[in-house]
Amino acid sequence: MIPAMPPYEPSAYPPFAVTVDLVVLTVRRHALSALIVRRGEAPFQGRWALPGGFVRAEEDLAEAAARELAEETGLHTHGPVADDAPAYAAHLEQLATYGDPKRDPRMRVVSVAHLVLAPDLPAPRPGGDVGGARWAPVETLVGPAADDGQEHPPLAFDHRRILADGVERARSKIEYSSLATAFCPQEFTVGELRRVYEAVWGVALDPRNFHRKVTGTPGFLLPTGGTTTRQGGRPAQLFQAGGATLLNPPMLRPEV
Repeated sequence: MIPAMPPYEPSAYPPFAVTVDLVVLTVRRHALSALIVRRGEAPFQGRWALPGGFVRAEEDLAEAAARELAEETGLHTHGPVADDAPAYAAHLEQLATYGDPKRDPRMRVVSVAHLVLAPDLPAPRPGGDVGGARWAPVETLVGPAADDGQEHPPLAFDHRRILADGVERARSKIEYSSLATAFCPQEFTVGELRRVYEAVWGVALDPRNFHRKVTGTPGFLLPTGGTTTRQGGRPAQLFQAGGATLLNPPMLRPEV
C-alpha cells in the first residue's frame, strides 16, 4: 500500500513560472526577418521583444506557443481559432530552454523557446498586451547592424540571445534537412528556393551549381509538372518538397 503524501503547501516554495518565447522567422523582400512585438506592460514596457508569455496550468508547451502567437500577432500555425482567421502552414519546434535566475526581474522564470518557420507571412496584427508588432531583418536585431542601435533598441530580457540561437538553428538545419522548403509556398521554383538559402545564410550562391545540387539530391524536390513566369523571364519549372527529411549529400553552407 502506497503511503499517503504529506500535505502540499505552495507557500513553502519560491515563486516560479514557465513561459514560452517564439522565434518566428520568414523571408520578406529577400531578407531573413523575425517577428518582434513592442511590450505594453512592465517590465521593459515599450521595448521590443519576441512574442510569448506565461504557460497556463491546463496547457502543454506547444499549445501555449500557438496561443501566444495568435493572441499577440494574429498569426495562426495550428489552424484558425475563428471562422475568419486564416491559418498558415508553418514549421514549429522547440528550440531551447533558458533559465538564468536573473533573466526576468519579476520572479524566477524559465522560458521554453520555440522556433517557427513559414513562407512570406502577412503583416502581424498586434493584440493582447502588446503595443505593436512588426517584421524586422534579423541583421538589425542580432547582426553587426544591431550594435549601432539605429534600427531597434536592444531586445527585452535575454531575447537577443534566444533570437540568435533560433537563427543559427535555422541556418544549420537547412544544411542537412529539407527545412528550407518551409520558407517556400507549396509549389516553388529552384530560383525561389535558392533565394531562401541566400537569405537565411546571408550569402550569394551560384545559380547553376545550386540547381544541380538540389535537383540531384534524392528525395529533396519533386517536380509538379507545372511552370510559372511569376519571377519574370522564361517559364520556370515548379517543384514541391519531396518528402526527404535528411539530405544526403548535405547542402553545406559556404564560408563567409
